[in-house]
Amino acid sequence: MTATTGGTPELRTHSLERDGVRQVYHVAGTGPVCVVHSGGPGIEWKYLRMPALEEHLTMVYLEPVGTGASGRLADRREYRLETYERFVHAVVEALGVPKVYLLGHSHGGFVAQRYALAYPDRVAGLILYDTSPVTGPSFWAAAMAGVTSYPQRHPDRPEAATVPAAFEAAVTAADDESMTTELRRMMPVYFADYWRYEQQYAPLVASVRAWADPQRGEEPTPFDVRGRLASVTAPTLIMVGAHDFICGPHWAELLHEEIPGSRLTLLGESGHFGHIEQPGVFYPAVIDFIHQS
Repeated sequence: MTATTGGTPELRTHSLERDGVRQVYHVAGTGPVCVVHSGGPGIEWKYLRMPALEEHLTMVYLEPVGTGASGRLADRREYRLETYERFVHAVVEALGVPKVYLLGHSHGGFVAQRYALAYPDRVAGLILYDTSPVTGPSFWAAAMAGVTSYPQRHPDRPEAATVPAAFEAAVTAADDESMTTELRRMMPVYFADYWRYEQQYAPLVASVRAWADPQRGEEPTPFDVRGRLASVTAPTLIMVGAHDFICGPHWAELLHEEIPGSRLTLLGESGHFGHIEQPGVFYPAVIDFIHQS
């Protein structure tokens, strides 16, 4: 176990094995336990660290299998939602608490929804952050429309013209270095207004890492839990950036309509990273949700 200290709470690193594969996770903070699953798949967890929540919650940040210090799967085709769900459950069991909050961002939100449906008795609350209850042709068509129109929205920024090609290259990246390079090139499209706040966001973009193998995992069918979410009994908070091109308000509204009693918070000046773009709105909404639930 390792620990780091500084301007943020102590970070304690743990690992376990599931099916012979190492699962690493990091723990910081105090209070009710909240397991955090990052997006991608294949994106390093660090962009999702939330010290402001560590003052209210024991935050458990997963390094999804296939990324960072966690193990790799022998067959890259096994990087599927079912696999990620299984590793989440291994961590929940290892934590030794009856119930946990579960925060899933983007692809991590798909995992969180599956977990809440499979293990309702283990979920104290669900935070679905910039995610969707469904993928498939219409989902990806809308996302690609947002990518291809990006250069026209920023004609004064030559870098914006490279975003569509970077997005396409990331999908087909054959190695981790290429995947990371293309991810960094396409990152501006994920923000509501990257160029206005470039100095603030550039360090995050420069530090983000990704792994190619998890990107190769193909679901047998498109993700779709519509019609099942009515059975979710855990209190649920849905957070979405108004300018998120890939998991925007339309998909959040579908979640809100499907999950009984859910709360929907629209982050009006955010894209895909509301905890970075609008921390003054994001964090109070989550903290209020935790206190009320």
